[in-house]
Amino acid sequence: MKRNILLIIIALGMALPATAQMKFTQDTLKCPLVGFNFGTVFPSAKLSSDGGMYDLYKAPYLNFGLDFGYKFKSNWMVELDGNLMFGSDNLKNREARMGDLYTNDHTPIIIGTNGTDAEVTCHNRALMLRVGGGRIFKVNSRNPNSGIVGRAYVGLLQQKTIFAKNAVNAPQIDGDYSRLYDHKRRGLMLTESVGYWFMSNKANLVNLYVAFEVTECWTSPTRNYEIDYLMGLQGKDENSYFDLLYTLKVCWMFPLKGKTAYDLYYY
Repeated sequence: MKRNILLIIIALGMALPATAQMKFTQDTLKCPLVGFNFGTVFPSAKLSSDGGMYDLYKAPYLNFGLDFGYKFKSNWMVELDGNLMFGSDNLKNREARMGDLYTNDHTPIIIGTNGTDAEVTCHNRALMLRVGGGRIFKVNSRNPNSGIVGRAYVGLLQQKTIFAKNAVNAPQIDGDYSRLYDHKRRGLMLTESVGYWFMSNKANLVNLYVAFEVTECWTSPTRNYEIDYLMGLQGKDENSYFDLLYTLKVCWMFPLKGKTAYDLYYY
C-alpha cells in the first residue's frame, strides 16, 4: 500500500511541470515624453467669423511644435505643448487693406525711400500654448501602450501679420507703423483631438502619433489703432473674432525611460 502511494506522488510530481504554461505579457509604461510635431492647418470657411483667419490669410498654414507630457500606467496622460503656426506671403487683398501704401497703377507696389520697389511680403504668424490630457484606449493586448487616443486642451493663442522687406528702406511699413496693419489678436483656445498612438515594444525610437484636431479660438484685437480699408477700419477694432481650425498632425515622440520588458507569468 505504501509503495502504491509513493508511486502516485512521484507520478503527480512529474505531471505538474508538464501541464504548467507560460505567458509573456507586456506591461503598460509610465514615463515622461518629449515630442516634435508638425502638421497642416485649415481654417473653416463657414464657421469662422467674418474678418477672421480665413478672410485674412490664404490657407493652408503649417504648424510646428514641441510636446511635453507624462504617461501613466493607466494610459492616462497629461501634456503641455507649444506650437508655431505660419504661412508664406499669404495675406489676402493686401493692396485693398493697406490702401495708400501701394501705388495706384496696374502693378501696385510700395515705394522705398530710394524710389524703387520695397518688395514687402506679408506672412501670418500664430503662437499657441496649451495644457491638456487624455487617454489611450488599447486595441491590441500584445501592445497595451498603443491604441486610439483622445485628448482635450485649453490654452492661449496670439496671431498677427509679419511684414518682411528686401534691402530697400520703406519706413511706412516699418517699426511702429507696421503695427497699424498687423491685425494682432490674442485670446482663448480649446482643442479636441482624436488619433492613433503607437509605442513600439521593440525600439524606443519608433514612437509616434497621428491626430486630427479641431480648435476653437476666441480672440480680440490688442492694438489701439488699426488700419484696414477693406474692413472699414481706421481706429480701434472693437470686434471679437471666432476661428475654427482643422489640423492634421504627426508627432515623433521620445520616452525619457527605457522600454518595459515582457513580464513572465506561470499558471
